[in-house]
Amino acid sequence: MKKVLSVVLAVVAAASLFTGCSKKDKAAGKKVWIVATDTVFRPFEYTNEKNEFVGIDVDVLAAIAKDQGFDYELQSLGWDAGVAAVQVGQADALIAGATIKQERIDSGWIFSDGYYDATQTFVVTKDSSIASFADLAGKNVAVKNGTAGADFANSLKDKYGFKVTVFEDSPTMYQDVILGNSAACVEDTPIMADNIKTGGLALKIPAGMESAGAPYGFAIMNKANQPLLDMFNAGLKNIKENGTYQAILDKYLK
Repeated sequence: MKKVLSVVLAVVAAASLFTGCSKKDKAAGKKVWIVATDTVFRPFEYTNEKNEFVGIDVDVLAAIAKDQGFDYELQSLGWDAGVAAVQVGQADALIAGATIKQERIDSGWIFSDGYYDATQTFVVTKDSSIASFADLAGKNVAVKNGTAGADFANSLKDKYGFKVTVFEDSPTMYQDVILGNSAACVEDTPIMADNIKTGGLALKIPAGMESAGAPYGFAIMNKANQPLLDMFNAGLKNIKENGTYQAILDKYLK
């Protein structure tokens, strides 16, 4: 019931932020695509010290839009509300470190070509003795709702005998581990590495507790928005060929 309620609230929240998608730019007379994203998924999308919204996803989308000549409005909603906005037609697309997986495709997500391969990893406190999945027996693991990390944890919980608690955002999930309520959490590896480095979190990534890699994709959920997806794929190919894509990765990951 709690999960159903959270989805309903997310839909309501998303709907309240939009008057409609695919708006017209009154000055230019061009369509403006509405793209939803997360709020705290560093280094893919986050707010910097100047209160500017930045990150790999933010820069990749901007570079592709410039290459393809389309206008867009990026709305920072958070994961659940962003997904809900696209599902109910209040946004045209989502870019938020969304892992391309069959379960999402089966439920109506239509993905672009992959634009970044990421693994998911278990994360523990800096002074934790946990070094393997077996060490989690009888303990609790925190996950973020609807993510590949949650899928990874759930695929292992019965085998290794741990429980899973679901959170709506990454910072709250991290704090649950730091406070000792959960023995570990599961997060995309590049996001976790960046947060530990830049946020000074008292966490660490144990060796050998990561998943196989899977790509992130730009996603639509309405076939009518296929032109936007096609432009994303064409632009992604171009920015990879001209070096812009690698420069964006280097900016945030090196």
